[in-house]
Amino acid sequence: MNDDQWVRAWRAGSQEPGTVLLDGFHALKHALRFGGDVRQVLTADRAVLLALAAELAEDVGPALDRLAVELPEAVLRELVPRLHPTGVIALAARPTAAANLAALARRPRTAPVVLLENPRNLGNVGAVIRLAAGFGATGVVTTGALDPWHPTVVRGSAGLHFATAVERLELPELPAGPLYVLDPEGADIRTTAFPDDALLAFGTERHGVSDELRARADHLVAVPMQPGVSSFNLATSVAMGLFHWMSGRPPGPPR
Repeated sequence: MNDDQWVRAWRAGSQEPGTVLLDGFHALKHALRFGGDVRQVLTADRAVLLALAAELAEDVGPALDRLAVELPEAVLRELVPRLHPTGVIALAARPTAAANLAALARRPRTAPVVLLENPRNLGNVGAVIRLAAGFGATGVVTTGALDPWHPTVVRGSAGLHFATAVERLELPELPAGPLYVLDPEGADIRTTAFPDDALLAFGTERHGVSDELRARADHLVAVPMQPGVSSFNLATSVAMGLFHWMSGRPPGPPR
């Protein structure tokens, strides 16, 4: 196809339901590495992209060699709001809700699920998903209006949505398992061990957890803070919770 045909194909593909924008090399690398259904890859410099894969991700090199199409940088900048410095964009299919829900419901669970209640900041959610993938969490569930597959969230996660189950639900529809709610009124986290099948819940950045979620908690847990400090960043809190879980396991891979 010529350049105009590739552009038309991109624009048509980007409008298909369930399409995910992968913005930059690392998001594309992770989508390919963790089995994402990558449909189109456009790059400003094919040789540079393949060299980057050879240096940082040899395992995805063959797929990139097959998929990557070179177009002028000016054309790419017309297709996305902000072109990543690596000069590559891609489209992938979002995993189905049924697949994500099946992964979240699978028992016995060998790693926690992270619950973000009504998060507001896209960057925070992306950072949490990146953390969850790194720690080997079973998945990340959000409630509220924010789409956890928003392009800004996918950018913030570096494409690691494809390494863990990410889905939006509404209360009271939550995965099974004991519910541990992070709340300032809870018991010191150092006195409580998180089981592998825990559901670790974190409230919205401004207001914390809702009364409804707090009432459903099997355990309220708090991370100690110095007097006068109002709160930790959401992603930082999740990192501490997942590290606390991991520190109670024997050395080795999370699962």
